[in-house]
Parts: sequence; structure tokens; C-alpha cells
Amino acid sequence: MTDQPLHARSAFSKMPVMKGSKLEITALDDLSIASIAVAKDQLANLQSTIGEAYGVALPLEPRRVAGKDIAFLWSGPGQWLAIAERGAGRDLEVELKPKLAGLAAVVDLSDGRQVARISGPRARDVLAKGVPIDLHPRAFQANDVVITHASHIGVILWQVDDAPSYDVAMFRSFADSFMHWLKDSAAEFQD
Repeated sequence: MTDQPLHARSAFSKMPVMKGSKLEITALDDLSIASIAVAKDQLANLQSTIGEAYGVALPLEPRRVAGKDIAFLWSGPGQWLAIAERGAGRDLEVELKPKLAGLAAVVDLSDGRQVARISGPRARDVLAKGVPIDLHPRAFQANDVVITHASHIGVILWQVDDAPSYDVAMFRSFADSFMHWLKDSAAEFQD
């Protein structure tokens, strides 16, 4: 048996490039993702610490807030996802654990989750084929977050901006199934 070094590989490595005037779909492969769960009776202290370190308050409803080179997404009562670019080896678990010691549990999810961005004027139409929520701008706007499913796959979906651009996070093991569904849903909007 030969020794073969392991190399990091995107769960979307076989994803076809989808870029056109109406729709763009990209894999966001270079992210550090950590889960934060507040300790009992520590929410005020956690909010204060996050506010001092990153300049934002953790959302207490399904919202996304962007701080200093980091975003926090509500992912349930007393729970959030922290997401940042991995640039220069950034590891949110290593960064957050000492800051939040005694205030929250922090767990790395970077290799267990995959994130795709769907953007452009037809992004809502593509997502509407499999996401059972109202994505109309009066119902779902920039920085709104929802825990739902796309087709049969559990996802966390958030609107990044008014373009509209949406990020969709799923368990890595479902990335291939998600991309099959997304490719079929997007087919009519490719130019």
C-alpha cells in the first residue's frame, strides 16, 4: 500500500460553472465556520464579548449580522453560526474559543458544511422550485435567515444582499444531491 497524502477538496469539486446574465452559482469553499451555543445565564456576557470583539450584537431572531470580517447567523434559540473567510489560515474555532470561554461552547463546522451562493435576477425563481418559503422581497429580505429544506435536503438559507444573492449551507454529505437539484432547477435560466 502506498502512502498518498490527503488533500482538502470541495464537496462541490464536480460542480459545473454556472455563470450568466440571469444567474450565477458559485461554491464558497474557503470559509471557516463555527457553531456557538450560549452557556446557561451567559447571554448578556456573550453579547458584550461579541460586541467588543466584532462590533455587532448576536441576533436573537432569524437574522444575519456582519461584523469585522465575520458574520453571525441565528441558527436556533441561543445558537449561532460564525462564518468568515479562511484567509491566512483563519480558524474561527481557535479564534473564538478563548474569547468565549465560560460563555459559550464553540465547535468547528468548516469541513462538515458546504456553502453555495445563488445570485442574480433569477435566483429567487430557482430557489422557489424547491424551497418552501416565500422569498418575495416583502417577506424575505437581505440578512434574513431561515432553517428549511431545498428539495429534500436540510439547509440554512440567508439572503446576503438585494441583488438578490443567497447563501445556502448544508451538510457536506448532501452537497452532491443539492447540486443535482440546483442544476436541474437552474437549467432554464442559463444563457
